[in-house]
Amino acid sequence: MQPPAGSQVSRVPAQRTPSEQLPPAPVTPEPQPPRRRMRTVLTVVAGVLAVLCLGGLIAGYVLYTRAAAPDRSAPDVVVDNYLRAFLVDRNDARANLFTCERGSQLEAIRSLRTDLLAREQQLGVTILVSWGSLDVKDQGNTTTVVTVIRRSATIDGVQQSLTDTWRFDVEKQDSWRVCGGSKIG
Repeated sequence: MQPPAGSQVSRVPAQRTPSEQLPPAPVTPEPQPPRRRMRTVLTVVAGVLAVLCLGGLIAGYVLYTRAAAPDRSAPDVVVDNYLRAFLVDRNDARANLFTCERGSQLEAIRSLRTDLLAREQQLGVTILVSWGSLDVKDQGNTTTVVTVIRRSATIDGVQQSLTDTWRFDVEKQDSWRVCGGSKIG
């Protein structure tokens, strides 16, 4: 049936029964904006770099402290390091790392270096200092190390050298330390 012409018919949508209702539209997750992904990637990369840098700093510190620490592991080693620092490098601060903290009797070796410096200035030459093998006389925590110290220089084209035998008293405190030195005979 059709409504008569010219008449207005209002259409009311037909009510649907519950069984005829449409299922809910599927919920699709909204994709993350690219900024959040980039922020996450940058955060992970920054965290990894921070851990690597921290690990590198720790490794560098450990290696540096091992390399910079004086070797006082044995009596002959500590005497060799002391002589190198005191007579060859002439570095008092480094030499003090190998000596006893109190009561050291190293006046004789200090006198030797003072004499070397005076002769170098007087003669206008450089005096080279070397030593031979280090003979260790083990006596427990107190040890004696004997060596021959050689001083040599070229004066007016002529090589000259002097040798003296020295005895060093070494004690084991926290590690081995040179506590005394004297010329023998």
